[in-house]
Amino acid sequence: MSKDLPQPQQSEEVDLGQLFKLIGNAFERFFKFIGNILNKLFLAFVWFVFFVKKHFIKLVIAGVIGVAIGFVLEKTGEPVYKSHVVVKQNYPNVGENLYNTLQYYNDLVRQNDTTTLSRVLGINKGYFKIDASSILGFEMESIITENQKIKNFDRYRKDLDSTLATTIQYKDYLKNEKDYNHQMQQITIWARDRSNLKGVFERIVEGVKENAYFKDERDKDTLELASEIKDLKEALTKSENLQETYKEILEKGVEQNTEKSGQVNLTFEGNSEKDKTREYDLFMNDIILRNKLVQKQREKADKEEIIEIISSKQDSGSIDNSKELLGLDLGLKKYYAILIMAFMFLGLLGLEFVRFLERFKDKI
Repeated sequence: MSKDLPQPQQSEEVDLGQLFKLIGNAFERFFKFIGNILNKLFLAFVWFVFFVKKHFIKLVIAGVIGVAIGFVLEKTGEPVYKSHVVVKQNYPNVGENLYNTLQYYNDLVRQNDTTTLSRVLGINKGYFKIDASSILGFEMESIITENQKIKNFDRYRKDLDSTLATTIQYKDYLKNEKDYNHQMQQITIWARDRSNLKGVFERIVEGVKENAYFKDERDKDTLELASEIKDLKEALTKSENLQETYKEILEKGVEQNTEKSGQVNLTFEGNSEKDKTREYDLFMNDIILRNKLVQKQREKADKEEIIEIISSKQDSGSIDNSKELLGLDLGLKKYYAILIMAFMFLGLLGLEFVRFLERFKDKI
């Protein structure tokens, strides 16, 4: 039996050697795989460079043609004018209502229903007269910085349960947060006619103000805030009267001490609870009440306006011949230059792919 004892140890040593060999082979195959990918990427890059070099003149000619087309369209095409205003929303759901309203107006523009568009906007009535057929579209976008978004996210998490707040990520918050919910919004109108669009903007805002739901919410909120303001004023008056009472008591106490001892002793705070006048506490309470009163008055002033125009620029419109490409606003020259170069590149790439497939024609 003693001769058989070393055999398990030798078997374990062999097994460990095989294990390390397998691990080494796995790493070797992994690094070869990564190397092959990098090699293919490098070869693709080299092929791309030589492909561009081969067709460089053609791509440059396509770019020049695009610039020429953009230049001609700028000089001969009908100009497009853009005008915008900034509005402030003082109630929830106002942004959604406004966004849906503008989408409805855009549908009317796409359908070329100028009669309905004129009627809902009140065009050709009152003091502003605009040809509804000249309006090309409406747009609304929020005015908010990334820093403000982070602050809103932090405020949103504080309103949630602590356990639930830890599960909410910033990217998830942005995904579910609607752009029209932000308080500051910019409304833009595009038109072919350089008319004064101020009346159209005012009519859009008035349409929101005339909404029955928002009018009811405004009446309820302003009534509640008026009641709170009244209560704060009454509390402030009582606090001031109480301070006057304490002042009279203090003055009488000083007079009595003077008559008895012939000396005046001023004590800001007595040695017992009975002697304390709490004047400082009343003074601080007055400051708190006044701050609350100012906040409520400001809140009431905001709530009295469902939505308001805070900035109006370019009422008569400014020329806007830009076009959007991959989320970027580009001038006509750049837009057509990039567009035609892209089509040329894809066309040449397609021809190159066909030539590559022709090599396997005889094998079919």
